[in-house]
Amino acid sequence: MKFGIFYELQLPRPWEPHSEFTLYQHALDQVELADRLGYDFAWEVEHHFLEEYSHSPAPEVFLAAASQRTKQIRLAHGIMQLTTVHPARVAERVAALDLVSGGRVEFGMGESASITELEPFDRNFAEKRAVWEDAVRAVLPMFRDGGCEYHGTHFDFPLRKRRPQAAAEAASAVLGRLLRARYDRDGRAPGLGALAFQFLSADAAHAWVHAYYNAFTKRLDKLTDYATNPNVALTSYFMCAETDEEARRRADGIPFFQFALRFYGLSPNRKRPDPALSISGTNTRNGSTRTRTGSPARSPAG
Repeated sequence: MKFGIFYELQLPRPWEPHSEFTLYQHALDQVELADRLGYDFAWEVEHHFLEEYSHSPAPEVFLAAASQRTKQIRLAHGIMQLTTVHPARVAERVAALDLVSGGRVEFGMGESASITELEPFDRNFAEKRAVWEDAVRAVLPMFRDGGCEYHGTHFDFPLRKRRPQAAAEAASAVLGRLLRARYDRDGRAPGLGALAFQFLSADAAHAWVHAYYNAFTKRLDKLTDYATNPNVALTSYFMCAETDEEARRRADGIPFFQFALRFYGLSPNRKRPDPALSISGTNTRNGSTRTRTGSPARSPAG
């Protein structure tokens, strides 16, 4: 088992003139500390137009900055949106980050989850799965030596040689953000790793992982030619402070995170909520969380 940290770069209102600058600098300080402490991964999302929930539209920039302040920790895209960025640009950015980080990139791929993000890029929500699959077929061959061309349903480009060339590990460390509803929906598994949030009990998570490996071994159906990656990453919550009271106070961001997901993701047809609304001005205490909160003596035992 390996451990990492995961960033959405949330920023609830009210905002000050330098709030986003402070947010980014604090996050980079934390990644630097995590590297010194021996954490294995630093994950960074890509989201667009999701005010308060995530101010992270350019993860390759954040991870590149982190690469210059760290030595060992792997820098992971969790995920890059293949539905809103051309596959060639994705491959170029991953390769460049792999070079500046000394071969420490983990390439996570995803679809985006809301109309809020997809519509400004002229993507239809109903077609996002098909666009993602077409992008996977287009982008992965670009990590091989030599030229590449692709003629698919949603992407079409002529023979070109892409530069720079990433380290070989970047192409093999493919981690797709495929939740169970996606990879098992039609009874097939694309052979990619799975990155998911732990919005379920330990028993349910055990069943989810078992179903994932069952599909992986019995219904493997790769989208193109790549090395399979039978790994699962679950993002959970953990808050440790000097006292239980301080840990509970600092953990207030957890219900905000869960409500923000519902605010942007569970509205009718997943449409953009009224721009006049703000997440911070709405009740963020609904729903349950799966988290560890407390002092160092208490947290490991729950």
